[in-house]
Formats: sequence, C-alpha cells, structure tokens
Amino acid sequence: MNLFVDTGASLALRQDTPPEVPVVRRLRQALDEGEGVFTTGIVLQELLQGFSGPKDRDAILERFAALPLLVPDRADHVEAAELRDRCRTRGIGVGTIDGLLAALCIRHELTMLTADDDFRHMARQCDLHIWGPGLERSPPTIVAR
Repeated sequence: MNLFVDTGASLALRQDTPPEVPVVRRLRQALDEGEGVFTTGIVLQELLQGFSGPKDRDAILERFAALPLLVPDRADHVEAAELRDRCRTRGIGVGTIDGLLAALCIRHELTMLTADDDFRHMARQCDLHIWGPGLERSPPTIVAR
C-alpha cells in the first residue's frame, strides 16, 4: 500500500512523538518496510511553520528529504474545488488545503494516513482511501459517491 502523509500524521516524524499512537506506529511501519510514503510541499510548509529554531527546522527537513513530494497540477486544483463544492452541498466543511490533499491522493491512488476525521467525512463523498485510528485492522475505506 502506498501512503500519503498529511500534516497531522507527519508529526510522527518528530522524535518526541509517542510510538504507541496508531498513526505513528503505521507510519514508522511503512517506512521500516519500504512502502511508498508520499507527501506534498504544503504539508512540509505547515510543519516548518509550526516549529521554531534551526535545530527543529533542520530535523524536519532531514526527515522529509526521504519522502517524495507530489506537485499538484491544474487538474488537482480543479478536482479539489469540485470536491469541496460537493461536500459543502452535503453539509460537510472542507478546507482548501484538505481538498487539495484529498485530490492528490485520489489521482495518485494513495491511501491517506491521517488522524483527522475531516478526511473520513470527505471519503463518504468521493473515492478517497483513508487509514486512521480505528481502521488499522481493516483495509482502507473506499466509499462510493
């Protein structure tokens, strides 16, 4: 399984994150077993904005250096807007960045590794595969439109 790491899950790359947290355990397992683990530049940017000091910055950059970064294109932005609109008409709030992350996962057929329930709500409206706490013993959720 190829995983996409969102901002919350990527916090697992910090050394002080408890290893018993399910998302942390799954990310570390994927990295140890050589599974495909991907992210995108906006996730890296969000992480760098949340830390201070060159030591923290360097540690984040070092850990992220091993992860391929997906670069969104025009179609990803269009899909993200359509996904947000679809969710909004059904009473589900989706942030701009979350919509883009979901669109990237869908296009690249990646499973979103997340602890964020917002992605579960989105998955009910699209072909987003998710992995998160409570799903670790079952295959990724695929919910048809």
